[in-house]
Amino acid sequence: MKVRVAALAALSVLLPAACTGDPPAAPDRLVIAAGGPGEVHAALGEALAQAARDAWSAQVDVVATSGSVHNLQLVAEGRADVGFATVDVADLAVTGQPPFATAVPIRALARLYDDYLQVVTLASSGIDELAELADRRVSVGPEKSGTPIMADRLARAAGVTLTNPSDHSPRTSAAALAAGEIDAFVVAGGLPTPVVAELAATVPVRLLSFPELVADLQAQSGQYYQPGSIPAGSYPGVDQEVATVTVANVLVVRRDLPEDYAYRLTELLFDAKPELVAAHQEARRLDHRSAVATHPVPLHPGAERYYRAEKPFT
Repeated sequence: MKVRVAALAALSVLLPAACTGDPPAAPDRLVIAAGGPGEVHAALGEALAQAARDAWSAQVDVVATSGSVHNLQLVAEGRADVGFATVDVADLAVTGQPPFATAVPIRALARLYDDYLQVVTLASSGIDELAELADRRVSVGPEKSGTPIMADRLARAAGVTLTNPSDHSPRTSAAALAAGEIDAFVVAGGLPTPVVAELAATVPVRLLSFPELVADLQAQSGQYYQPGSIPAGSYPGVDQEVATVTVANVLVVRRDLPEDYAYRLTELLFDAKPELVAAHQEARRLDHRSAVATHPVPLHPGAERYYRAEKPFT
């Protein structure tokens, strides 16, 4: 319901549609800032790139990145045209808060799906709750991803100081956990997150549950974080529901991207939904009605024009 209300509010500010003539131009070259191996962003970025190649015969490059912070920096610097980001990191970007030195000139094409914050340890570790991570070796994710931001905020809500944090990538973290080199790692992603699924298929894992911390996390860090649960059976051997928090993802572009290009990219995103779902099942959540709820990133005028044409609420 919250998404629907936000979506209606977003659409209510759109201007009347302009008369259309020839189909809007599509880009002939595109750079997509996605994510690293084993991440949902990476899978969807590759699928979107292939759809652009097939539909437009465009030259499309997908850049492997550390995550949301890196993606937004590349878009801001003009080294990428499209990027995936979580809305908590996007808020820091548009308001020019650390790790961003100044406000980042971005606009959104669509809200996509929700990331689930996952704290992963071995089933044999004896670690049952977040408080037990205080003196453990924990990987909080790559420096330029959004995961360290979420991990730090979660730790503060739990009253825990992580004394031995490391910044491994999700795939490196999983390998380090399996080898006994770290005690836990934090990752955020759609379900199932590939790197967690791959790890759980080879060694018994436990995902920590923290339902009691959601209210404190929201009070300290904002309503971007919503209560969520990882269903039992989402990963091999994880046979109980895990309470966690979620945060929405948005697809962003440079503010100065030509309006026609933004229109065609938004159109392609929905036209290619079957291919995106084949790449990862979280793409099934892509929906015209919820896609316009991209706060705190304003919709690009080209995306606004696309949604006006689609009239999702009529």
